[in-house]
Amino acid sequence: MVQRIEHPKSCGVTFARDGAQRFHSALGVGTLHDIDRAVAAFPSDQAGIRLYGNRVLQPFLVASGAVGAIAASVLGPACRPVRAIFFDKTRTTNWSLGWHQDRTIVVAKRVEVEGFGPWTVKSGLLHVAPPTDVLASMVTLRVHFDPVPATNAPLLIAPGSHKFGRIPETEVLEVVKQCGTFVCLADPGDIWLYSTLILHASEAASEPAHRRVLQVDFGASDLPGGLEWLGV
Repeated sequence: MVQRIEHPKSCGVTFARDGAQRFHSALGVGTLHDIDRAVAAFPSDQAGIRLYGNRVLQPFLVASGAVGAIAASVLGPACRPVRAIFFDKTRTTNWSLGWHQDRTIVVAKRVEVEGFGPWTVKSGLLHVAPPTDVLASMVTLRVHFDPVPATNAPLLIAPGSHKFGRIPETEVLEVVKQCGTFVCLADPGDIWLYSTLILHASEAASEPAHRRVLQVDFGASDLPGGLEWLGV
Protein backbone atom coordinates (compact mmCIF):
# COMPACT_ATOMS: atom_id res chain seq x y z
CA MET A 1 0.00 0.00 0.00
CA VAL A 2 1.34 3.43 -0.97
CA GLN A 3 1.68 5.80 1.97
CA ARG A 4 -0.88 8.60 1.51
CA ILE A 5 -0.65 12.00 3.19
CA GLU A 6 -3.22 14.46 1.93
CA HIS A 7 -1.98 17.67 0.39
CA PRO A 8 -3.38 20.77 2.12
CA LYS A 9 -4.12 22.66 -1.09
CA SER A 10 -7.68 21.40 -1.60
CA CYS A 11 -8.20 23.94 -4.38
CA GLY A 12 -5.89 22.00 -6.67
CA VAL A 13 -2.33 22.25 -7.90
CA THR A 14 -0.65 24.46 -10.48
CA PHE A 15 2.44 23.80 -12.54
CA ALA A 16 4.15 27.04 -11.53
CA ARG A 17 3.71 26.39 -7.80
CA ASP A 18 3.56 22.62 -7.47
CA GLY A 19 5.02 21.15 -10.65
CA ALA A 20 1.72 19.67 -11.84
CA GLN A 21 -1.55 20.87 -13.34
CA ARG A 22 -4.77 19.39 -14.68
CA PHE A 23 -6.11 20.62 -18.02
CA HIS A 24 -9.82 19.84 -17.96
CA SER A 25 -11.35 18.72 -21.29
CA ALA A 26 -8.15 19.58 -23.12
CA LEU A 27 -9.15 17.23 -25.95
CA GLY A 28 -12.52 17.28 -27.66
CA VAL A 29 -14.44 14.08 -28.28
CA GLY A 30 -13.31 13.87 -31.92
CA THR A 31 -9.63 14.42 -31.15
CA LEU A 32 -9.69 11.95 -28.27
CA HIS A 33 -11.33 9.38 -30.56
CA ASP A 34 -8.61 9.88 -33.18
CA ILE A 35 -5.85 9.38 -30.61
CA ASP A 36 -7.74 6.40 -29.18
CA ARG A 37 -7.71 4.77 -32.62
CA ALA A 38 -3.92 5.16 -32.73
CA VAL A 39 -3.52 3.06 -29.57
CA ALA A 40 -6.55 0.76 -29.88
CA ALA A 41 -4.55 -2.19 -31.20
CA PHE A 42 -2.24 -2.39 -28.20
CA PRO A 43 -2.76 -5.40 -25.91
CA SER A 44 -4.38 -4.76 -22.53
CA ASP A 45 -2.49 -7.50 -20.66
CA GLN A 46 0.74 -5.54 -20.17
CA ALA A 47 1.55 -3.00 -17.47
CA GLY A 48 2.98 -0.54 -19.99
CA ILE A 49 3.83 -0.47 -23.69
CA ARG A 50 6.68 1.72 -24.87
CA LEU A 51 5.89 3.37 -28.18
CA TYR A 52 8.09 4.29 -31.10
CA GLY A 53 7.34 4.97 -34.76
CA ASN A 54 3.57 5.40 -34.41
CA ARG A 55 2.98 7.88 -37.25
CA VAL A 56 -0.71 8.29 -36.43
CA LEU A 57 0.18 9.74 -33.02
CA GLN A 58 2.89 12.11 -34.15
CA PRO A 59 0.70 15.00 -35.45
CA PHE A 60 -0.95 15.24 -32.02
CA LEU A 61 2.39 15.33 -30.18
CA VAL A 62 4.27 18.02 -32.10
CA ALA A 63 4.44 21.45 -30.45
CA SER A 64 1.52 22.71 -32.53
CA GLY A 65 -0.59 19.58 -31.95
CA ALA A 66 -3.49 19.13 -29.56
CA VAL A 67 -1.31 17.40 -26.95
CA GLY A 68 2.08 18.94 -27.69
CA ALA A 69 0.72 22.48 -27.38
CA ILE A 70 0.34 22.00 -23.63
CA ALA A 71 4.00 21.01 -23.34
CA ALA A 72 4.91 23.97 -25.55
CA SER A 73 3.07 26.33 -23.20
CA VAL A 74 5.77 25.52 -20.63
CA LEU A 75 8.84 24.55 -22.68
CA GLY A 76 8.34 26.74 -25.74
CA PRO A 77 7.78 25.91 -29.44
CA ALA A 78 11.07 24.01 -29.75
CA CYS A 79 9.79 21.19 -27.53
CA ARG A 80 9.31 17.70 -28.95
CA PRO A 81 8.06 14.33 -27.72
CA VAL A 82 10.98 12.18 -26.61
CA ARG A 83 9.30 9.13 -25.06
CA ALA A 84 5.81 7.65 -24.97
CA ILE A 85 4.25 4.82 -22.94
CA PHE A 86 0.70 3.50 -23.12
CA PHE A 87 -0.82 2.17 -19.89
CA ASP A 88 -4.05 0.25 -19.40
CA LYS A 89 -4.99 -0.93 -15.92
CA THR A 90 -7.74 -3.55 -15.97
CA ARG A 91 -9.08 -6.21 -13.64
CA THR A 92 -6.32 -8.57 -14.80
CA THR A 93 -3.49 -5.99 -14.93
CA ASN A 94 -4.20 -4.07 -11.74
CA TRP A 95 -0.72 -3.24 -10.49
CA SER A 96 0.58 -0.75 -7.95
CA LEU A 97 3.76 1.30 -8.10
CA GLY A 98 5.53 2.86 -5.14
CA TRP A 99 6.89 6.39 -4.88
CA HIS A 100 9.59 7.10 -7.45
CA GLN A 101 11.00 9.55 -9.97
CA ASP A 102 11.32 8.83 -13.70
CA ARG A 103 15.08 8.88 -14.21
CA THR A 104 15.82 7.60 -17.72
CA ILE A 105 15.51 8.88 -21.27
CA VAL A 106 15.44 7.07 -24.61
CA VAL A 107 18.26 7.73 -27.08
CA ALA A 108 18.99 6.71 -30.66
CA LYS A 109 22.40 5.12 -30.03
CA ARG A 110 24.94 4.60 -27.29
CA VAL A 111 27.53 7.35 -26.97
CA GLU A 112 29.64 7.55 -23.84
CA VAL A 113 29.17 11.02 -22.37
CA GLU A 114 30.21 12.04 -18.88
CA GLY A 115 27.28 12.04 -16.46
CA PHE A 116 25.10 9.72 -18.56
CA GLY A 117 24.59 6.20 -17.22
CA PRO A 118 23.83 3.49 -16.40
CA TRP A 119 22.45 2.13 -19.68
CA THR A 120 19.50 -0.26 -20.04
CA VAL A 121 17.35 -1.71 -22.81
CA LYS A 122 13.59 -1.75 -22.26
CA SER A 123 11.24 -3.17 -24.90
CA GLY A 124 14.09 -3.00 -27.39
CA LEU A 125 14.67 0.74 -26.81
CA LEU A 126 17.96 2.10 -25.48
CA HIS A 127 17.59 3.98 -22.18
CA VAL A 128 20.14 5.94 -20.18
CA ALA A 129 20.01 7.87 -16.91
CA PRO A 130 21.01 11.48 -17.68
CA PRO A 131 22.25 14.21 -15.35
CA THR A 132 19.58 15.79 -13.18
CA ASP A 133 19.52 19.03 -15.18
CA VAL A 134 18.31 17.14 -18.26
CA LEU A 135 15.37 15.65 -16.37
CA ALA A 136 14.65 19.00 -14.70
CA SER A 137 14.22 20.59 -18.14
CA MET A 138 11.56 18.07 -19.19
CA VAL A 139 7.81 17.74 -18.66
CA THR A 140 5.47 14.76 -18.84
CA LEU A 141 1.88 14.74 -20.11
CA ARG A 142 -0.75 12.12 -19.39
CA VAL A 143 -3.69 11.88 -21.81
CA HIS A 144 -6.72 10.21 -20.22
CA PHE A 145 -9.15 8.08 -22.23
CA ASP A 146 -11.27 6.79 -19.33
CA PRO A 147 -12.78 8.15 -16.11
CA VAL A 148 -10.30 8.09 -13.24
CA PRO A 149 -12.17 8.56 -9.96
CA ALA A 150 -10.52 7.74 -6.65
CA THR A 151 -11.46 4.07 -7.07
CA ASN A 152 -9.71 3.63 -10.45
CA ALA A 153 -6.05 4.09 -9.50
CA PRO A 154 -5.43 7.81 -10.04
CA LEU A 155 -1.87 9.02 -10.20
CA LEU A 156 -0.54 10.25 -6.85
CA ILE A 157 2.01 13.07 -6.79
CA ALA A 158 4.04 14.84 -4.13
CA PRO A 159 3.56 18.52 -5.07
CA GLY A 160 6.80 20.48 -5.21
CA SER A 161 9.03 17.39 -4.91
CA HIS A 162 10.62 18.13 -8.30
CA LYS A 163 12.40 21.07 -6.64
CA PHE A 164 14.52 18.61 -4.62
CA GLY A 165 16.32 17.38 -7.74
CA ARG A 166 17.34 13.73 -7.85
CA ILE A 167 16.17 12.24 -4.55
CA PRO A 168 18.03 9.28 -2.99
CA GLU A 169 15.72 6.31 -2.52
CA THR A 170 16.35 6.38 1.24
CA GLU A 171 14.90 9.91 1.39
CA VAL A 172 11.87 9.47 -0.87
CA LEU A 173 9.26 8.83 1.81
CA GLU A 174 10.54 11.71 3.92
CA VAL A 175 10.17 14.08 0.95
CA VAL A 176 6.65 12.75 0.32
CA LYS A 177 5.80 13.37 3.96
CA GLN A 178 7.14 16.90 3.69
CA CYS A 179 5.35 17.71 0.42
CA GLY A 180 2.12 15.78 1.02
CA THR A 181 0.15 13.74 -1.50
CA PHE A 182 -2.22 15.01 -4.17
CA VAL A 183 -4.64 12.67 -5.98
CA CYS A 184 -4.80 13.33 -9.74
CA LEU A 185 -8.40 12.53 -10.65
CA ALA A 186 -9.30 12.75 -14.34
CA ASP A 187 -12.12 12.58 -16.88
CA PRO A 188 -11.85 11.42 -20.50
CA GLY A 189 -10.14 14.14 -22.53
CA ASP A 190 -8.26 15.59 -19.55
CA ILE A 191 -4.50 16.03 -19.70
CA TRP A 192 -2.26 16.12 -16.65
CA LEU A 193 1.00 18.06 -17.02
CA TYR A 194 3.80 17.60 -14.52
CA SER A 195 7.53 18.03 -14.12
CA THR A 196 9.22 14.79 -15.15
CA LEU A 197 11.21 14.81 -11.89
CA ILE A 198 8.17 14.96 -9.60
CA LEU A 199 7.72 12.07 -7.16
CA HIS A 200 4.70 10.00 -8.11
CA ALA A 201 3.04 6.68 -7.35
CA SER A 202 -0.04 4.61 -8.15
CA GLU A 203 -2.09 2.19 -6.09
CA ALA A 204 -4.00 -0.77 -7.47
CA ALA A 205 -7.59 0.19 -8.33
CA SER A 206 -10.11 -0.65 -5.61
CA GLU A 207 -12.82 -0.91 -8.30
CA PRO A 208 -10.76 -1.81 -11.39
CA ALA A 209 -11.93 -0.85 -14.85
CA HIS A 210 -10.09 0.28 -17.95
CA ARG A 211 -7.73 3.13 -17.09
CA ARG A 212 -6.05 3.92 -20.38
CA VAL A 213 -3.39 6.60 -20.31
CA LEU A 214 -0.97 7.82 -22.96
CA GLN A 215 2.07 9.20 -21.15
CA VAL A 216 4.48 11.34 -23.16
CA ASP A 217 7.75 12.97 -22.06
CA PHE A 218 8.79 16.21 -23.76
CA GLY A 219 12.16 17.93 -24.00
CA ALA A 220 13.22 21.18 -25.65
CA SER A 221 17.03 20.97 -25.73
CA ASP A 222 19.50 18.90 -27.71
CA LEU A 223 21.55 16.32 -25.82
CA PRO A 224 25.33 16.82 -25.48
CA GLY A 225 28.30 14.91 -26.89
CA GLY A 226 26.59 13.40 -29.91
CA LEU A 227 23.72 11.80 -28.00
CA GLU A 228 20.37 12.10 -29.75
CA TRP A 229 16.81 11.66 -28.54
CA LEU A 230 15.16 8.66 -30.17
CA GLY A 231 11.82 10.46 -30.21
CA VAL A 232 8.35 9.01 -30.66
